[in-house]
Amino acid sequence: MSRKYLTALFSAAALVALAGCSSPAVITLKDGSQLETTDKPKYDEDSGFYEFEQLDGKPVRINKDDIHTIKQL
Repeated sequence: MSRKYLTALFSAAALVALAGCSSPAVITLKDGSQLETTDKPKYDEDSGFYEFEQLDGKPVRINKDDIHTIKQL
């Protein structure tokens, strides 16, 4: 096998592994608006807020009482 082939194979395997780690979600709020996340929202039991990062990279915290549904994509 050539070095070029092995490099391409390794790169493809790395991309597949990284894509499997990400689990984007759509959060629907009680007012009907929707937010897209880059990864699964994390719930902080002490504060009662969900924390996540939007697609533009901005961190967001939302009270669990304001959320209607969270769907994984």
